[in-house]
Amino acid sequence: MTNAADEPGTPETGSTETGTPVSTPIVGLIMGSDSDWPVMSGAGEILDDFGIDYEVGVISAHRTPARMLDYAQSAAGRGLRVIIAGAGGAAHLPGMVASATVLPVIGVPVPLSTLDGMDSLLSIVQMPAGIPVATVSIGGARNAGLLTVRMLASAPDFLGRALQDRLSAYSDDLQAMVLAKDRALRERTGH
Repeated sequence: MTNAADEPGTPETGSTETGTPVSTPIVGLIMGSDSDWPVMSGAGEILDDFGIDYEVGVISAHRTPARMLDYAQSAAGRGLRVIIAGAGGAAHLPGMVASATVLPVIGVPVPLSTLDGMDSLLSIVQMPAGIPVATVSIGGARNAGLLTVRMLASAPDFLGRALQDRLSAYSDDLQAMVLAKDRALRERTGH
């Protein structure tokens, strides 16, 4: 994970003091407020599990609109391939970012105390024709991370092929988990 620099378009990259290269992020994981991190961290966990480098940052569609537009417009040129954007309330961040980039944008509705995230979901999912935002469930950052992995796995390159193999193993692990839960429930209930 890389922290997005204070200036959009210039995330931390380069090398460490020991000369070890720092990976260039290929996913942007952004949110409207740092209070969204407890939800959005689920996407980061999935990206970490699959070994995908990403940058993380707070970018507000309403409080820092010029910064948001600069981030979105510079993202592809900086090497990003997918942007995951989470927001609560009016939740304009995913749609506004999608309007200013050619990259796929995945919107994560972040639940707030009022309306339990329904306002965020409806705001993100109701985009006008021509400005697509793939939207996951309310609080569904883990699925946003998995959708990102699947998007990257569709590329006909080494990373894509490697991610396809890892996704197959992930699917096998999910199946094994369900079967184990099934066995445990049957044993516990005696049925």
